[in-house]
Amino acid sequence: MHKFNKLLISGIAISTLSILTISKAPSIEAKAQQQHSVEQLKWIDTETIPHNKSYKGTTIGGLSGISYDVTNNKWYLVSDDRSEKNPARFYEAKINYNKNGFNHTKFTDVHTFKQSDGSNYPNKDKYQHHPNEAVADIESIRIDPSTNKLLYTSEGDRSLGLNPFIREADLNGQYSSEIPVTETIKMDKEKNKGFRNNLALEGSSISADGQSLWTAMEAPIIQDGHTATTNSGALTRISQYSRNGTLMSEYAYPLDAIPGTAKDDKTAENGISEMLAISNHEFLTLERASVQTADGIYHNYVRIYKFETQDATEIKDMKSIKNSKVQPVKKKLVANLNEKDIGKIDNIEGMTFGKKLSNGNDSLVLVTDNNFNKSQKTELIAFEVQLEDK
Repeated sequence: MHKFNKLLISGIAISTLSILTISKAPSIEAKAQQQHSVEQLKWIDTETIPHNKSYKGTTIGGLSGISYDVTNNKWYLVSDDRSEKNPARFYEAKINYNKNGFNHTKFTDVHTFKQSDGSNYPNKDKYQHHPNEAVADIESIRIDPSTNKLLYTSEGDRSLGLNPFIREADLNGQYSSEIPVTETIKMDKEKNKGFRNNLALEGSSISADGQSLWTAMEAPIIQDGHTATTNSGALTRISQYSRNGTLMSEYAYPLDAIPGTAKDDKTAENGISEMLAISNHEFLTLERASVQTADGIYHNYVRIYKFETQDATEIKDMKSIKNSKVQPVKKKLVANLNEKDIGKIDNIEGMTFGKKLSNGNDSLVLVTDNNFNKSQKTELIAFEVQLEDK
């Protein structure tokens, strides 16, 4: 296990912080299971989880990430509750469906994420700005088949001086280690660089070969230029980290322009809410745009793209790409969910490959974040993955 002395995490100096390393390589079978082929998606079914459903003393909601453990047929769902309703946590579940629809979803356990000192993550009011402490805004979770542990990302909080982070926990939520994020996405005191608040580490994926971790920034970092508008798209960053924290590669991802116009002083934005590895150079992204109308209601526009990193410009050593000519990754639309006959599209934030269907095809499962808001829903949405023609 490697050690870093005086590693800066969340803007705070931390001593002898453990850095994630490979405990064992994935088996040949595990590698094969991580290779996928995606051309289009066929909607299977949608299941709604009751609003504010209570489970073991916690409120189920804010589900921002989902990951399927194919070996143990177990599902993990993470809440982005910043310890306001209950401590930062994730759920285990049994999600049963076939190519015709959902049968039953049952939550089977809930675990609290722990900080490196073994304590719960505090909420904003109880945050004491102590070393090793942070307020967690967890947006993505992945089961790591190499270690049988969980990797999760947090967006950080500029108002608290907290940078985004990537951490590893065991299956009970106990802290294991941390992957240091790049200096490029960290904030500065002058507010001229780094992540934009609530638009940071939103997506993640274990690489197809199981040897590295990919992350997606929801929107461009400050020094890379403007965010997406109704008139133009923007470039955000897709990053590949080795298990010892080295930035292996980084590429620009072209976000779409916002496909709707906000009224008056309301908000509108577009960004990546999740990513998923298909092969060593191909990935899926979930682009989600939210547009607020005059009555304050948000309308969501969700598209799933496939992109490849081959031929894209390597930008890992570029502190800014604002005035540089870079070739972004090439993306192709797989599904515009607003054009599918699946009902109202809510705030979709999580995406994972699920179990194999009876016809041998993969399945893809999405989860929505209801923001603990009664006007929104917590939903699971299942698709059959249509294979590429060979």
